[in-house]
Amino acid sequence: MSSGGIRPSLSRRHFLKTAAASGAALVIPFSWVPAALGGEDQEKPRVNPFNAWVHIDANGDVTLITPKSEMGQGVLTSLAMILADELEADWTRVRVEHAETNPEIYDLGTGGSGSILGSYLPMRQAGAAAREMLISAAAETWGVSRLTCHARQGRVIHNPRAHTLTYGELVEKASKLPVPDLNKVPLKNPDEFRYIGKNMPHVELPTKVDGTARFGIDVRVPGMSYAVIARCPVYGGKVKSFDARKAKAVPGVRDVVEIAAVTPDCHTFGGIAVVADSTWAAMKGREALEVDWDLGPTASENTAALRDQLQSLTASAGKVIRADGDPDAALAAAASRKVEAEYELPFQAHATMEPMNCTADVRADRAEIWAPTQSPDWIQGTVAGVLGLKPAQVNVHTTLMGGGFGRRYHTDFGVEAAQVSKAAGKPVQVVWTREDDIQHDFYRQAFHHRMSAALDDEGGVRAWRHRIASTSIAVFWRPNPKPEESELGGALWPPYTTSSFRLEYAPAKSGIPVMWWRSVEESSSGFAVESFIDELAAAAKIDPLEYRLRLLGGAPRKVGHAESPDDIPLDTGRFKGVLELAAQKAEWGKPTAAGQGRGIAAFYSFNTYAAHVANVSIERGGKLRVNRVTCAVDCGQAVDPNGIKAMMEGAVAYALSAMFNEITIEGGHAKQSNFDTYDLVRLRDMPEVDVHIVPSTAAPTGLGEPGLPPLAPAVANAIFALTGKRLRRLPIRPSDLV
Repeated sequence: MSSGGIRPSLSRRHFLKTAAASGAALVIPFSWVPAALGGEDQEKPRVNPFNAWVHIDANGDVTLITPKSEMGQGVLTSLAMILADELEADWTRVRVEHAETNPEIYDLGTGGSGSILGSYLPMRQAGAAAREMLISAAAETWGVSRLTCHARQGRVIHNPRAHTLTYGELVEKASKLPVPDLNKVPLKNPDEFRYIGKNMPHVELPTKVDGTARFGIDVRVPGMSYAVIARCPVYGGKVKSFDARKAKAVPGVRDVVEIAAVTPDCHTFGGIAVVADSTWAAMKGREALEVDWDLGPTASENTAALRDQLQSLTASAGKVIRADGDPDAALAAAASRKVEAEYELPFQAHATMEPMNCTADVRADRAEIWAPTQSPDWIQGTVAGVLGLKPAQVNVHTTLMGGGFGRRYHTDFGVEAAQVSKAAGKPVQVVWTREDDIQHDFYRQAFHHRMSAALDDEGGVRAWRHRIASTSIAVFWRPNPKPEESELGGALWPPYTTSSFRLEYAPAKSGIPVMWWRSVEESSSGFAVESFIDELAAAAKIDPLEYRLRLLGGAPRKVGHAESPDDIPLDTGRFKGVLELAAQKAEWGKPTAAGQGRGIAAFYSFNTYAAHVANVSIERGGKLRVNRVTCAVDCGQAVDPNGIKAMMEGAVAYALSAMFNEITIEGGHAKQSNFDTYDLVRLRDMPEVDVHIVPSTAAPTGLGEPGLPPLAPAVANAIFALTGKRLRRLPIRPSDLV
């Protein structure tokens, strides 16, 4: 591994450690705390909770500091709610800041729906520890037993005399006290929660309304210039030569510099940067730039050939990932009770509303980076490696971001900004145009699924065989990988009972860059598994909901095993719960409105259960209208109910956009370039979304991604219910529906 900072594994679940320390910036003196979170026995350095998570000033104002990045998912609010609840802070006096980039203390990565899952217990323990220290400080001040005191909304109260001291009056003394054992500090009972489970106002919303919120593209640094980069249109291509004379003649252009591609740790594209007084001048300078490109080996790649390759791979046996029983024998004997289907999904762009951007100020011995990033510590390490600095010499400031979806977990945009700043000798903000953003993305993989099942006389599944081929993330990112690492998801452990099962995988050869996209492999596996189970229900002539419930069985079962510390085996009882709740709220079983079809799907991903019922109709010319989506979600303890609903609504919108769009490759580059050719769902096409949360006191899990996988199969199954036509290939085309 080079000093560039790439992680040891490309699975995001492996990136998202269970977060022994989930906090941020130090304000009050550092101290040591024994026993790491998670129950480790050895003594480990620990920060005072006032240092890492909380700053309370003399006025009693509380600043909570979080290492998680805010990209519209509400994590600043939800984590603050957890910490403030145990702290017994007054919410009207709570502020939130992003953490400093210090991976020695904080779990900084934001992705894999892991923020709440990994931070819930550490945040509660930190808040409770600070609360107990404040109570002890008050008891010492009054000379009374701490057992006669309690904390409430920013104050400590002496019960017998009703004396009070504010947190602001106590914090200096409290910060000097011994820190309680975080594994033994008393936590609230759920019925004592003041904020958790309530609908609290999002902390960053006022700044978004009044325009003071600072996204990456809003960063301004004294002496800053602006830059855009000319990148080879073909993935893997490079500069042969360039002529900058016309570009430098454009008013406002100050410099033209070449930057090298960085691989394998980062996978930047390299190219020619035009540095100017404004983004517009830089863009006009790039238009005037003359570049001769070496298109490289990917120039012959195209979508049609890739599709043929994927189909060919699933037509024969691949690497066996899981095998139970002998499905081949059962399939051979099934005759008329055999069901077979193929499902195809294309490349998808992330298409964040805020295009990629980053601002860098590189000096000889340090670098300042302002980045809308999901992984500030990865940017820190990678930039340090490229510049020949130590990570501690690279200070990454995390800004708000207009969408992430996994794209901003990557580091290429940060590395490019650092390269341009170093070459130009000044602070530079590198901005990607929409065309740059779509045509130089790291796409969701292209997939092909080939599925076969044999049914018994009652419609039960005697055999289930599933073959998957895709453009593997692991293959693209490093040599000698496990190519299936981020390609299988819930296809590996479907919840439905079967006598025999086999899952096989084969990677396709492709030079097209791929990376995590919202729900990663689950978006593909969810479509295939939940579409196929619907086909089996039709073959068995059983209602799709009833069929699923039958195959889930009676007593709850645990399905699968944990492949990483963050993985929790599927519970069929909870899976059944979201199916039944969504069906009940959608009035499953009652007739639909005239001209409408209704479909259902459920999926378990990122430790969360989600089910959708979609109501669809088809308008003149084959235009699909998704009228309503009824959602049910089981994410354990609901921390921020309004935030959960917003996340599910956003997942529906994002999934619908993907159902009508694709990235197609011609001559080694994407044909799509802007929202005229990669058209996101507009308000006029957005369905009504009705979200229902399963009440639970189980440990909370994440919501960034689980709402996406069931949407496409629910819609496809609704199309079948309406038209009798099976939709097995995305994106949807009008010709598929008429």
